[in-house]
Amino acid sequence: MDPYDSDYCDDGDYCDEDDYYEFDHHDDCDRRADVALTSRNGSSCKVITKECVSTAQREDLQRVMDLLSLREHQARTLLIHHRWDVDKVFQVLVENGKDRLYNEACVMVSNDSNVSSKNRSSIVLCEICLEEVPFYKMTTMDCGHYFCNTCWTEHFVVKINEGQSRRISCMASRCSVVCDEDKIRNYVSKKDPKLAEKFERYLLESYIEDNKRVKWCPSVPHCGNAIRVEDDEYCEVECACGVQFCFSCSSEAHSPCSCQMWELWSKKCQDESETCNWITVNTKTCPKCHKPVEKNGGCNLVRCICGQPFCWLCGGATGIQHTWDSIANHTCGRFNEEQIANTKRAKIEIVRYSHYHSRFKAHTDSLKAEIIMKEKLERKIVKMEARELEIKDYDWVRNGAKRLFRSRRILSYSYPFAFYMFSDTFLSDELTNLERNIKQNLFEDQQQQLEGHVEKLSHFLEQEFEEFSEDKVMDSRMRIIALSKVTDALCKNLYDCIDNEILLHLRTTINIAPYRSMGADKAVELDK
Repeated sequence: MDPYDSDYCDDGDYCDEDDYYEFDHHDDCDRRADVALTSRNGSSCKVITKECVSTAQREDLQRVMDLLSLREHQARTLLIHHRWDVDKVFQVLVENGKDRLYNEACVMVSNDSNVSSKNRSSIVLCEICLEEVPFYKMTTMDCGHYFCNTCWTEHFVVKINEGQSRRISCMASRCSVVCDEDKIRNYVSKKDPKLAEKFERYLLESYIEDNKRVKWCPSVPHCGNAIRVEDDEYCEVECACGVQFCFSCSSEAHSPCSCQMWELWSKKCQDESETCNWITVNTKTCPKCHKPVEKNGGCNLVRCICGQPFCWLCGGATGIQHTWDSIANHTCGRFNEEQIANTKRAKIEIVRYSHYHSRFKAHTDSLKAEIIMKEKLERKIVKMEARELEIKDYDWVRNGAKRLFRSRRILSYSYPFAFYMFSDTFLSDELTNLERNIKQNLFEDQQQQLEGHVEKLSHFLEQEFEEFSEDKVMDSRMRIIALSKVTDALCKNLYDCIDNEILLHLRTTINIAPYRSMGADKAVELDK
């Protein structure tokens, strides 16, 4: 287990940074941290490995089969229709009744008395191939339609090859009842065993692909695991392989950014769209060498470094001679005043983007450097243990580092959140400039407090305290514990500010993963 995976005690008390020596009650913090960690491992967030997908699927199937007395393929059809949400199936059953539940999912619960009782040896016409065959060579589905086994087999093969194997419907005209998977499996395996295996794989993978509460871990290379959550779709989870990600959008954990904000920010950073916007607004392409040219004077006749003169208004090539009102060999009408307004807007936007991006990058770079600090801190612990100080337990070092990593990550993602939340265009129809400014000031107050304490915590952890005297080691211990406690409280305050001040009364729903003091919800492996 990662030695940085525990945390200091959390009794809910807020601690001022000056109260470093008020922490005698934290001597048992590591014992209580173990209790908190044990409680956390009881989370409903589960890792589904390749080997236990079938087990996880069987649990949900069995619940529906037991409640409604259905066969497996009928229960599977219901669950696929409702994205494997068992609670949703039960809700529709209670609200709309069994008949509507079945009809909406294209499930037909057949009654043996309704199935044709023709003599097995009688000759029947198959309405698909128009061949007359003995009835024992025909197959009847739940809906009561029957066709020859050869036609059924070809129908199943085509649908599986088309990737529609999760819901293969009856061949009869205007009949959408889903076919019995046991019959599909039986006929396809006789003709093409490999295709039958593909069909089985599709049925298993539907539990993950169609299930809103299950997502593949986005690790690269892929670890092969999936994660299942029971309650909140908007949360951050950690796979057994160590990858933390947003369950809603499967990208890296990005709270307090919403998924939409993070998608926009990632694209903006990747495309450097603001730089492109600046170039577009402030430069014109040379008609000869096609390089961007910026005008540095008031005259609308400009010359590229390649020597080509051209008109700044329209970009057309011209002669070099010009007067106050005309340019040789060229005319394009009047100057466009909109160009000036566009330039001003572009300058403001690029400065604003640079402000938020520089701070986002600074904190993400700091986080990368601080994570590397893990090994260095372990060496410090080894040195202090070798000195045989009175302090026997050094988990306060690991806990402080873990708190630093979590808080730094939250702080870095708070800047993209602020960039979009307080822009003139994002939610422009819901917030006045005054309301936006008030909310921004409230948020930035919390953000700056958190930033200051994160930097202090980083400073104390980077000190060479393994070389300090025992009294100074004790002092460092108290400072790190206190700052860890305060930083945790400030992270929570930041999220409370977002929930209760920033997003309050907005008509637009902005879903943000809630703050978890212990970090992303660690998934535990589902029992096989």
